[in-house]
Amino acid sequence: MKNEAIEKAISICGSQVKLSQECGVSQVSVSFWLNGGGINAKYIPRIVKATKGKVTEKQILHSLANLTDN
Repeated sequence: MKNEAIEKAISICGSQVKLSQECGVSQVSVSFWLNGGGINAKYIPRIVKATKGKVTEKQILHSLANLTDN
């Protein structure tokens, strides 16, 4: 199951590579996040900043909660 908030962040940034560069992680890490892997809390503000607030902390946390509920 895909993480909807990360999917939106990738769309806003233009690619997994661009989001990874903004967050200071590898593209593989972004792919892991997208495909339901956990996200270290220190990266959540970086994702918000990379999307200029279009993806919020609340949206990211909600997406993570939805992944664990299913």
